[in-house]
Amino acid sequence: VRAVNAVGVVEDDERLVDLSDIKVEKRQGGSIKDSSLIDGILLDKERVHAGMPRSVSDAKIALVNSAIEVKKTEVDAKIQITDPNQLALFLEEEENYIRNLVNTIEKAGANVLVCQKGIDELAQHYLSKKGIFAIRRAKKSDMEALAKATGGTIITNLEDMSGDDLGQASRVEEKKIGDSDMTFITGCPEAKSVSVLLRGGTEHVVDEIRRAFDDAVGVVSVAWEDGAVLTGGGSVLAAVSRDLRTYAETVGGREQMAIEAFASALEIIPRTLAENAGLDPVTTLIELRKAHADGQGHAGINVYEGGVVDMKEANVVEPLRVVEQAIQSATETAIMILRIDDVISSKGVPMDDGMGDMGDFHM
Repeated sequence: VRAVNAVGVVEDDERLVDLSDIKVEKRQGGSIKDSSLIDGILLDKERVHAGMPRSVSDAKIALVNSAIEVKKTEVDAKIQITDPNQLALFLEEEENYIRNLVNTIEKAGANVLVCQKGIDELAQHYLSKKGIFAIRRAKKSDMEALAKATGGTIITNLEDMSGDDLGQASRVEEKKIGDSDMTFITGCPEAKSVSVLLRGGTEHVVDEIRRAFDDAVGVVSVAWEDGAVLTGGGSVLAAVSRDLRTYAETVGGREQMAIEAFASALEIIPRTLAENAGLDPVTTLIELRKAHADGQGHAGINVYEGGVVDMKEANVVEPLRVVEQAIQSATETAIMILRIDDVISSKGVPMDDGMGDMGDFHM
């Protein structure tokens, strides 16, 4: 819920949630309770040099998508050296080029460098001497998330970099999680993205937690966008079923039978909930009907303790869109099947005895 609240936005009176703004990282080791929400960006990367600081406060972040190394020529070229002094000059020129790149980063005011490509070992040395925290080979998606969160600009040409291109963050810190190090970038001023670190004892457990988390985030995001929820436990379907039966009494002929069949079909959900919880479905459904007849509109099935309770007081809810979609999809499927039978009958094809009486068909 906190993750969805953090990334949700309201544009033109429309509530939107971009799930790509919720970055999920899995790490084996520890328990499920060690999972955490980070208000910022989490990178599965470590600093490139041990001499660099492990943490940086008031971070000024340079986002670079070009390599910090000597550029290679676009065509094959050979350099013939006949004098040792020429070799020394050649190496010195390469060193000066790398040093100038690092000086450019420092002059822009950056104390953190996130590079999408490689960083030369010599550049790593100079960066560590300048006290700059550097990460290499970051994912493109991570670079875009960082630019969005920190307000920085992804730079292609270092020579054109200025202080205006840098992103801002309160803290950049490397922490050991499990058997490897990860980088936490928190306190981003324009952060509309969060990271979730999922922990588990084994790889299988972590994968199951990830699947459960994805389902939970999907449901919460739908509820946030719609701005409406319904009570769960089959309470809404039981209430609709009761109202349909009441309405059916005012309708005559075959239409009344169709409405009553639809009402019975809606009760399949609470019946299934009771069966899955190990409860007697008939007894539970009778209790549920009685509760709604007594005016308890939020009454639903308590799958943990058994019986029928007020779902609103129990704080059991489900998104409006999920219930609407379930009813709509089931109705359309039933109509489609009935239309197929109508087509077969109109062509004079005899119905298979195994099909049974379609009058007994329930959604």
